[in-house]
Parts: sequence; structure tokens; C-alpha cells
Amino acid sequence: MQDHVPAEIATMCTDEDELTNLIDLVYDYYEANGLLEIDMDDLEEDDVDFEDLMAYVRRMLRKDKGATLAPEAVEPLLRAYLDYEATLE
Repeated sequence: MQDHVPAEIATMCTDEDELTNLIDLVYDYYEANGLLEIDMDDLEEDDVDFEDLMAYVRRMLRKDKGATLAPEAVEPLLRAYLDYEATLE
């Protein structure tokens, strides 16, 4: 993810644990919104509401007293992660 964001953002997020935490929050969001469910009758992809996902991640990071990820890094890192996910399909 760090290779796919602007350099100033990449330098803000050198802690691998913070990146893992961000990815965990994405999957928590997916689970809470039923996006991990497989419905064989409806094979169309569920689109992620990016703004809602970003708001969720920022809210959870604010609650996490140990989180050190800068708020301005959240959006570009999320976009980079979702771009990566899209390559897996």
C-alpha cells in the first residue's frame, strides 16, 4: 500500500501494525455490512460505499487509543487497498 500512495503519506505510515490494523478495520466494516456473505443466487458484486467505509475507519481509529495513523493518511491508504483488492477479482 505504501508504494501506491504519495511519498508524504507513505512516510506517515511506516508502522506495519498500523497498516494491518487499517486492513482489519476494512474487514470489520465488510462483516458489519454483510459484504462477506456469499449469495449464490446473487453473484453481482456489492459495491462498497467508500465514504461510509472511510468514516467508519476514521471513527474506529479515533476510538483506538493506541492508533498512530495520521487522519490524512486514511483516504489514500484506503484507496490503495481497495485498488489492490480489485486486482484480486
